[in-house]
Amino acid sequence: MTDYPRLRSPRLLLRAFQHSDLAAFAAYRADPHIARYQSWSSYSLADAERLYEGMQGLAFATPGCWYQIALANPDTDELLGDLALHFIDEAQVELGFTLSAAAQGKGLATEAVNTILSYLFDTLGKHRVIAVTDAQNAAAAQLLERCGFRREAHWIDNVFFKGAWGSEYQYAILAREWP
Repeated sequence: MTDYPRLRSPRLLLRAFQHSDLAAFAAYRADPHIARYQSWSSYSLADAERLYEGMQGLAFATPGCWYQIALANPDTDELLGDLALHFIDEAQVELGFTLSAAAQGKGLATEAVNTILSYLFDTLGKHRVIAVTDAQNAAAAQLLERCGFRREAHWIDNVFFKGAWGSEYQYAILAREWP
C-alpha cells in the first residue's frame, strides 16, 4: 500500500492496514451484529487476507478503487474498526465505516468520519463524499447526519439483500458544506 495517510484524532490513529490487524479485522466482521447491515454474512481470516493482498502495491486514492483505513488506538495500536473509501473519480468519494462491538457507542465513528472528511476535503481537495446505508440502520444514519451529511435519496426495496428486499438511504456532503 502506498501513500496511505497517517492521521491522528484525539482518540484514534487512522493508518494503513498491517498484516497484524487481520485477525482482529476478521473477528469483528464475523460478528453477526456487526455484519447485520453489511454486504457479507460471514467473514473469515482468509477473506481478510484476500482484501489485504488486493490493496498491496495499490497507490492510495486511485479513481475506481476501494481502500480500507485502519482505525487504531493511538496508545496500543489495537485495531478498533475501519473506514472504507471508494474513490469514484477524481472529485467524488464513497465512504463506509465499521467498528468492533467494543468500540461502538463511544463517539469513535463520528471522530473517524470527521477526521477523514477533513483530509478528503482540506488535503485532497475532493468535491463530494457520499455514503449509502441500509434504511433500517438508524445508528449509521444518525452518525452521518451528525457529521453534516444530508439525505439525498431513499430507495425503496432497491436491493435484494440476505434473502429479502431492502431499502437504502444515500447521504452526501459537498466540500462547500464542510465546516
